[in-house]
Amino acid sequence: MVSYNDIVKARENMKGIVHQTPLDYSKTFSGFSDNEVYLKLENLQKTGSFKVRGSYNKMISLRKEELGKGVVAASAGNHAQGVAYSSEMLGIPCTIVMPTGAPLSKIEATKGYGAKVVLQGAVFDEALAHAMELKDRSGAAFVHAFDDEAIIAGQGTVGLEIMEQLPDVDAIVCPVGGGGLIAGLAAAVKERNPSVQVYGVEAMACTSMAQSVKGKKPLTVEASPTMADGIAVKRPGNLTFELVQRYVDDLFCVDEMEIAQTMLMLLERNKLLVEGSGASSLSALLYQKLPIKNKKVVTVISGGNVDVSFISRIIERGMVEAGRFVQYRTILKDKPGNLEKVLEIVTEHHGNIMDISLSHMGDRIYPGYAQLTLSVETRDRKHIEEIFEAFKKKGYTADIVQ
Repeated sequence: MVSYNDIVKARENMKGIVHQTPLDYSKTFSGFSDNEVYLKLENLQKTGSFKVRGSYNKMISLRKEELGKGVVAASAGNHAQGVAYSSEMLGIPCTIVMPTGAPLSKIEATKGYGAKVVLQGAVFDEALAHAMELKDRSGAAFVHAFDDEAIIAGQGTVGLEIMEQLPDVDAIVCPVGGGGLIAGLAAAVKERNPSVQVYGVEAMACTSMAQSVKGKKPLTVEASPTMADGIAVKRPGNLTFELVQRYVDDLFCVDEMEIAQTMLMLLERNKLLVEGSGASSLSALLYQKLPIKNKKVVTVISGGNVDVSFISRIIERGMVEAGRFVQYRTILKDKPGNLEKVLEIVTEHHGNIMDISLSHMGDRIYPGYAQLTLSVETRDRKHIEEIFEAFKKKGYTADIVQ
């Protein structure tokens, strides 16, 4: 079992290697959640996530003869970069097995640290199985993503920093995948101050830790696609499960809409680029999943490695969910002046028209008519309904395209 002293020692081991990341007070999110909210910005950590803490601590704990044939690891992305970075720092060859659907940015970043990348399996668990095969064949040392005492101790240094940066913290909210981060963090925090509440947050698409705690043993669950790929782990670790049972007060989950909205809010309000798994902890707080009011709360923003091609989709999804983008569709007579009348309705109600599409062919379109689709930037859902009602008052039969 990982001890408090193990975590303190891990912190000493990584001095000068990892950053002490900022703890940033957010007036905006404090107002939204009726709490005093602080963001622990591990997205600003080296390699873009907390993972480098555990991987470096693990690798320096290994003997030289254990590292003679290099290291092997499996990861959906962030652990890969942590291991690759640590290997580069220590001059050790490494091979990383990543799922075939891993974001391109994470694959390229891992290669950039000098690692050999092998793409295998649709999800992390399948990549892990292949990595274990490579370890057995090559004799390389294996660096687990979460279920390892040295890894857990390294991740636990996040908890030490929080307690030093905000000694009177009431609660800490942390993303949960395999459990390495929350296990180490909770052990550090609870051993230092048992009254601090520690809550875990999973993506609704993959609630392996919550189901395991309910079943009182580590369980393998089915997973759905999620933008929080970093915490989509179908089976928690044995060590992490034990520590979560012992130290974590409760577990909650958030859905894709809530994650997308939180990512957009972090980008827009705090100018922070955060990945889905990293946004999940704040998402649970903003969407009132936690039994916390008027408390000092730290949410761990665990990573910021977002594929550039994915950012625009997140923004679009977040704007739709927030009621800030909508498409209206209506049929109108195809004669001069009719389009102008429809556009006037939108502009009179202060909608920002972003795109106009007219079609003269389709099942619902008769000769002499056209189907008009308007893409409109709006303020919120109330504004969407206001424009929709204005269409009806002017005699137009309009649809809102979801």
